[in-house]
Amino acid sequence: QVQLVESGGGLVQPGGSLRLSCAASGIIFSTYAMGWYRQAPGKQRELVARITSGGSTNYADSVKGRFTISRDNAKNTVSLQMSSLKPEDSAVYFCNAHNRQLWYEYDYWGQGTQVTVSS
Repeated sequence: QVQLVESGGGLVQPGGSLRLSCAASGIIFSTYAMGWYRQAPGKQRELVARITSGGSTNYADSVKGRFTISRDNAKNTVSLQMSSLKPEDSAVYFCNAHNRQLWYEYDYWGQGTQVTVSS
């Protein structure tokens, strides 16, 4: 059974920092691209950051320079270091694991963790 469990969410003041972590089980972690998505009220879910199985990263323009995604294949974890947080970053953040083969796609999601940036 595949399980993705996020942790690290909470309330932080604007300009502050927060580190989210996602622990994966039930998958060959090193073969999956891992991503962080977020969804705020009234908005659609958006990709925040992604890291491929090879370690390449991509970020949404809105978080470039402020967020850093990393993975630890030995621990089956992916993290999102968030700095200079803004109220616009407030959302539920979801961990995603994705692996596309020739004929099949595997896409798994965590339950999400709330991040609130407010004074």
